[in-house]
Amino acid sequence: MEEHRKTIEENIIESYRQDEDMMILVFAQWCVNEGLDPEELYQQAYPQQQSNERLQRVLELTVPKEEAGPIPDDTVLGVLSLFGNEDLAFVVSEAISNRAPKK
Repeated sequence: MEEHRKTIEENIIESYRQDEDMMILVFAQWCVNEGLDPEELYQQAYPQQQSNERLQRVLELTVPKEEAGPIPDDTVLGVLSLFGNEDLAFVVSEAISNRAPKK
């Protein structure tokens, strides 16, 4: 019984990690689409962290803007908030407000 519970806990943790990686990918691809550096924005949000290994890994999965589908601003902000990345959502909000209006 104990081993079964441990397996369930491990599956839940792994599922959360995968969801978190998807959130990182949405953020990173949104940055690429907007011509922004994901690492730079992350560093602005979390200056106390040297680098984020998961962000580095996920960056390899991004595609050029021309190959990516659009990611609405509300989507990236919602996903960041869902995972409690309020500091990063704030930096993204600033980037959104600072960009030139789309025509």
